[in-house]
Amino acid sequence: MSDNVSGVRAAAGRVAKWLVDKGRPDEAVAILCAWAAQGPNDSEGQTLLAEALRVDPAAKIAQLAFEKMEGIAGDHQSLDAAIAHYTEAEVSRVDAEMRRPSFRRAQMGFNNNIKFRDQVFHVQTEDSGLDQPHIVTHLFADGGRVVKSHKRSYAGEVDRADVSEYVRGLMKAQHLEMVAILREGRFDAILEGREIGGLQLLTELPNVDVRKLASQKKARAEATSAVAIQPVAEAKSVAPIQAVAQATPVPAPKEQERLFTLHVLRCLTGGPDRYEPNGSQAIIGSSGAINLPGEVFAHSKEAQLSFEGGRLWLEDLGGGNGVFLRIRTPVELGSGDEFVVGDQLLRVDANPVPDDGPDPDPTYFYSSPKWPTAFRIVQVFEGGANGASVVARGNTLQVGSAIGDLIFPDDPLVAEQHCLIEEQAGTVVLTDLSSRTGVFVRIRGQQELLHGDELLIGRTRLVVDLSKR
Repeated sequence: MSDNVSGVRAAAGRVAKWLVDKGRPDEAVAILCAWAAQGPNDSEGQTLLAEALRVDPAAKIAQLAFEKMEGIAGDHQSLDAAIAHYTEAEVSRVDAEMRRPSFRRAQMGFNNNIKFRDQVFHVQTEDSGLDQPHIVTHLFADGGRVVKSHKRSYAGEVDRADVSEYVRGLMKAQHLEMVAILREGRFDAILEGREIGGLQLLTELPNVDVRKLASQKKARAEATSAVAIQPVAEAKSVAPIQAVAQATPVPAPKEQERLFTLHVLRCLTGGPDRYEPNGSQAIIGSSGAINLPGEVFAHSKEAQLSFEGGRLWLEDLGGGNGVFLRIRTPVELGSGDEFVVGDQLLRVDANPVPDDGPDPDPTYFYSSPKWPTAFRIVQVFEGGANGASVVARGNTLQVGSAIGDLIFPDDPLVAEQHCLIEEQAGTVVLTDLSSRTGVFVRIRGQQELLHGDELLIGRTRLVVDLSKR
């Protein structure tokens, strides 16, 4: 054995994390236990064993590694086999391979469990690399039965300068597409045994309706989040909105011209039933034309509406409580993003790094079993204090008044099953479950508004009317 046990153990930890991300937890546990049991019984070895137990608290090989580290005699055959396989040379080879910057090798895929109609399905998407340029997505049911498979070739794109990003986006879009088709009921005949699934070769780009709301200057509300499609447009150097506006000047509106209307759908403090500001710009807040009298959750300058080139834009001015847009389709969320369900303000948070590792005494690992979880949802109280915090069970969390993981039984605006938040293809997706009152996501930066869009400022709801354009 090499004198550099510490270096090999560090590499084994990196490889194990990579294997977990690829949906191969058993291999990750094996390599962690193999190198925990080799070398000195110190904090490094105990840390590897602790990580193996986080991946699989019931792993038999972890118990064997503990026995070997403590010098307890017994049948360690499966552990010995793992030690023989994951030699220093093998660990170094895999570590170098996964960190190789070249994109000849296959990219890391996606693996998600999806709950649908009280049944758990598994969706797996894998890339085959530039030597065999295609992507395959499998839908599994009943613990391993392949229901349907989709395959797409990207042979025509292998010479792109941004091929790595393109393929990553294509994988993500194809993965989300499979989930959407399952939820739409288009595989029902296969699930019921009336049709045969099998492998389907697809030639068109994935058709996904998952959107990402604005987080940067003038991101279109209707732009899809499938980065498999976006790089194509970017590669063609589509002119930005401002350049188009310069090429085709739009006459400035008259000072008193009314270009848009905001109708009040809900207001708890009185005030007008609609706002029709003059000109092309209006401030939302007590100091602006849309002053929302009595709305205590509205800042003096919450946001600005601007009518430019036949489009209406909403810009968050920062410093306030925010403006929220009702989602029409599933949307992507990032860590720290906020959304409103009923009268509840909620935030998506990443789970903290575990701090329950080995103790110096030493104690190998002392912790209650934890749910595998991808994210957490935190309730935000008036004033910014955190309320309830619920972790996703696996990659899914549901909010409602009667059914779900986070329940608000006393909020009359929350439906029994209101919305679903789940991690899909490395993305947290928020879906409104056809609730009556909707789900509203906080806008960051500048966002285009469409006719019929609904806004929420505090507890005041407004609907956008662009019929006069």
